[in-house]
Amino acid sequence: MDRVSALDEPLKKTLGPATAKVMAEHLDLHTVGDLLHHYPRRYEERGQLTTLADLPLDEDVTVVAQVADSRVLTFNHGRGQRLEITLTDGSGRLQLVFFGRGLHKPQKDLPPGSRGMFAGKVSVFNRKLQLAHPTYVPLGGDGEEDAVDSFAGRLIPIYPACKGLESWKITKAVDAVLPRAAEAVDPLPPALREGRALVPLPEALLKIHRPGTRADIESARARLKWDEAFVLQVALARRRYADAQLPAVARTPVADGILDAFDATLPFTLTEGQRKVTAEIFADLATEHPMHRLLQGEVGSGKTLVALRAMLTVVDAGGQAAMLAPTEVLAQQHHRSITEMMGRLAEGGMLGGAGNATKVVLLTGSMGTAARRQALLDLVTGEAGIVIGTHALIEDKVRFHDLGLVVVDEQHRFGVEQRDALRSKGKQPPHLLVMTATPIPRTVAMTVFGDLETSVLDQLPAGRSPIASHVVPAQDKPHFLARAWERVREEVGKGHQAYVVCPRIGDDEDEKAKKKAKAADDAEKRPPLAVLEVAEQLAAGPLAGLRVEVLHGRMQPDDKDTVMRRFAAGEVDVLVATTVIEVGVNVPNATAMVIMDADRFGVSQLHQLRGRVGRGSAPGLCLLVTDAPEASPARARLGAVATTLDGFELSRIDLEQRREGDVLGQAQSGVRSSLRMLAVIEDEEIIAAAREEAVAVVAADPELTGSPELRTALDALLDAEREQFLDKG
Repeated sequence: MDRVSALDEPLKKTLGPATAKVMAEHLDLHTVGDLLHHYPRRYEERGQLTTLADLPLDEDVTVVAQVADSRVLTFNHGRGQRLEITLTDGSGRLQLVFFGRGLHKPQKDLPPGSRGMFAGKVSVFNRKLQLAHPTYVPLGGDGEEDAVDSFAGRLIPIYPACKGLESWKITKAVDAVLPRAAEAVDPLPPALREGRALVPLPEALLKIHRPGTRADIESARARLKWDEAFVLQVALARRRYADAQLPAVARTPVADGILDAFDATLPFTLTEGQRKVTAEIFADLATEHPMHRLLQGEVGSGKTLVALRAMLTVVDAGGQAAMLAPTEVLAQQHHRSITEMMGRLAEGGMLGGAGNATKVVLLTGSMGTAARRQALLDLVTGEAGIVIGTHALIEDKVRFHDLGLVVVDEQHRFGVEQRDALRSKGKQPPHLLVMTATPIPRTVAMTVFGDLETSVLDQLPAGRSPIASHVVPAQDKPHFLARAWERVREEVGKGHQAYVVCPRIGDDEDEKAKKKAKAADDAEKRPPLAVLEVAEQLAAGPLAGLRVEVLHGRMQPDDKDTVMRRFAAGEVDVLVATTVIEVGVNVPNATAMVIMDADRFGVSQLHQLRGRVGRGSAPGLCLLVTDAPEASPARARLGAVATTLDGFELSRIDLEQRREGDVLGQAQSGVRSSLRMLAVIEDEEIIAAAREEAVAVVAADPELTGSPELRTALDALLDAEREQFLDKG
């Protein structure tokens, strides 16, 4: 984090070009500071043997174990020799194998009863786990006094390693740079460090790499976690502070305007949650600084209605509102549902439009030239109070009369550059409302969306029906799958509709993806199920006689829109689709969903998909079809989805099962590389406390002039552009 002076020195000067090259290419370590922040993954105690019982196949491992036996075998009619050594640790056995001339040294170094550290890739031969030609360090034995001295009575650090650079080689490299830790600049203000009883940074770096006791590791980890949490929260607090200094036009509700007219047409009352969140948003819109708010809503909690009322408030105040959607299907869906909700109020300038109506225009990349030209004209003249579109809204030629509010739907689909490009189209910075239906645990919201105030809609509107979810183990119990198709027929028989979701499209262009998926998982017996194949089989088999149609992302936009309109109108019984329906699609008459190969989707994605049913008065049904075996982690994951409708609980499960980097997102290189020690779920208290401390520090000294060490650490975490785009993935 704090790569300055001695810590900023290139590794090739200290370690030599060959080692430095491997570290740079495979571990992304370039400087002394990078290496000092490459922490051990775990520690072995001298004499404590690693568990061999659950070694992962096809992964590079480091084990500490004892030699049980050693034998030289001949093959190829005596012309070839191989050395086989069996390791044991009481929990399992592992075979080492060496061939040819390379077997004499290990045979001498590793007699039965000796102990060593071994590194290599785990493979299977003759149904036994083995390491072929592993690298090793004997721990003890004749001629190995140095190794004994090095490891005796110590905790042995095991580092994240790579091919060509085993853990103990990294240990030697760290030994070479460890004296530089004394020069590490401490980013934590002394009062904070002392108040929280944290050890100084140089001491923490020494203890994390060369601990004398387990207590040393704990005190070092506590300190290093604080560094990561605090520097990150300072970056976010500074962004919040800078945004709060920007000017914006206050947009206050107007009596008897378009919002009041719209509210008068609503056939229902707002939920308590919708009223509370609306009050928060309206209060933000009324200030002369831009609103920056994240609206988290459970699937179907009425986020779109809340956003529409905010947009109408801005229209009342003389401004325009833009809603940015990640896909054309979703943009069209939003446009359709908003114009339907508004009725005559969306027909500004048209015959029959209400007196205080405005225009609601759609802008996507695939629109015809004439329609596009008219939409652009409506925006620049101010005729259109509301525009809904995809990234086409961001293009240079799009001009607004007076952009007052930007609503970004499904934030995780957008890079921050896209969001900021749209914001830059206002004469002054517009207000910003970010919406997501993917529930985000509080700590992730603080870490990833740390510059946004958060509102949560966790109450479903009256009339929304419960959704029953069940796992269908197609491999173990084929009759369950047959029953699933019967249930779909029953729902259609009652006048309802159903979705069938598949992971893949299934046309020729999809073959590459299919091969890639197969290569990624050799254990897979078959490629993921595909929309085109499944639709054909269903129409000819269990769903024969029903109106079955397909929807996927590679269809022409007009074709997609036609299919969605026909499904919404009830002219299609069963829609076989990819995850293109995952967000925003609203067909209240759809009551059943069958998700094929459900184990191939993430927990949050399954929750999103499930939210497409049960949107009307009839109860919803979601069937999760899988071939995964009963005791597998995949089945446990599906079981969790089936047993709870709480998206926040599911997102927590999802986060615990995935790498943090996946959750923090692709555009987060700055954040992801900085979170080496901090775990956003486990370290909730540290993140919350760090946020409070960071806010106080930035409020007292926004430019950090009194904390040069902290400023230096911040510069190392991110350059000026990265600070702007730090927080979104």
